[in-house]
Amino acid sequence: MLNDTPIATRAAHLNNRYRHHSATSVMELALRDRDVGRTALVSSFGAESVVLLHMVSVLAPNLPVLFIDTQMLFPETLAYQAEVADKLGLTNIITIRADQAAVEFDDPDGTLHQFSTDSCCALRKTVPLEAALSGYDAWITGRKRFQSGTRAALEFFEPDTDHRMKINPLAMWGREDIADYMVNNRLPRHPLVAQGYPSIGCAPCTSPVAPGEDPRAGRWRGSNKTECGIHFINGKPVRIKTEDAA
Repeated sequence: MLNDTPIATRAAHLNNRYRHHSATSVMELALRDRDVGRTALVSSFGAESVVLLHMVSVLAPNLPVLFIDTQMLFPETLAYQAEVADKLGLTNIITIRADQAAVEFDDPDGTLHQFSTDSCCALRKTVPLEAALSGYDAWITGRKRFQSGTRAALEFFEPDTDHRMKINPLAMWGREDIADYMVNNRLPRHPLVAQGYPSIGCAPCTSPVAPGEDPRAGRWRGSNKTECGIHFINGKPVRIKTEDAA
């Protein structure tokens, strides 16, 4: 049972405790730290997801891995998810989907993303994930400081809601660290990366990225949306504008 210390205070204490630790060390120690509590990894099985999945396979292969199947993913992502789970021996993958009745009511013909990407993400990602996380005290993400200006001060531990925190073991890593880890551990790459997709989400809202473009330029191309809304600050979805993601 966690104590009654406010989540922001606990996150600050944890950041001070693990400030000089490596990503693997942060992951390993957090999974048994009583100030963290019951934890799950949330994974999209996207372009860089295999790094954290590999760490989990080594440290805690039975850790719950929440995989959000929006039912609009690339077939390659679904095949990659099965391949990685088998190769790494992950034994507790929990697939999360939107309530079918809600989908039939709000998006009966599967075109909601064409009119409101925020509404589609809320229906297929944010709401199902929030329900799945209700039984956890913390969740592990792959967020990193280099990904956008709004993440430049990202810490290992941060408040998510009044009762839950996020753990960002890779917060201090750069792109070269990700690439080196994958090569050194001979990890399988998402097949779409080689086809020009450095950031991979739902098929209707993800396009290839041209040389020189920002790696996330293919997500919700043509709009100022760069986040799916599953990340929260003070209980509210984060909205990051395009200029913040440069």
